[in-house]
Amino acid sequence: MQLDPASGWCKGVRHCPSPNFNARPEGEISLLVIHNISLPPGQFGTGKVQEFFQNQLDFTEHPYFEGIQKLTVSAHFLIERDGKITQFVSCLDRAWHAGISCFEGREGCNDFSLGIELEGTDELPFTDAQYESLLALTRQLQAVYPAITAQRICGHSDIAPGRKTDPGPAFEWMRFRDALRHTGDKQ
Repeated sequence: MQLDPASGWCKGVRHCPSPNFNARPEGEISLLVIHNISLPPGQFGTGKVQEFFQNQLDFTEHPYFEGIQKLTVSAHFLIERDGKITQFVSCLDRAWHAGISCFEGREGCNDFSLGIELEGTDELPFTDAQYESLLALTRQLQAVYPAITAQRICGHSDIAPGRKTDPGPAFEWMRFRDALRHTGDKQ
């Protein structure tokens, strides 16, 4: 996997372009937001997240889908349970992942952040493959966007408290931050 700074697209990952994005107002990329998602909730490997982010989800397939029918959302990346990475939006563009949000007093986190969705739920442990892919992707993003420091990596719940809970208590922040720190020492 290699992030192309000129296009904002990663080579070596699956591309499923989403129509749910627009231009960044300032062009700044200085925050990484980690989420979780599964569609239907708690079901994995369905391909429904990809369909949802591409506005191709059949809302009649599952009762839960009716409640998300009017949403137009996306993230820059999705990491599936097996560690496969899909990119939906160029890093240079603003994906619609954070919603109403605030980081260090600054509102509208979509303007300056990248969003990574982990296929999962708040309660179920994430896989080793997901942590490995998340670590590799984060290192690529930090190499191209050095303003994304370890202190500027957070969960959706951190920027939208009371509204969002992901990535949830099952996400092992210490494991991820320790691995990120140690890989940074080797570079």
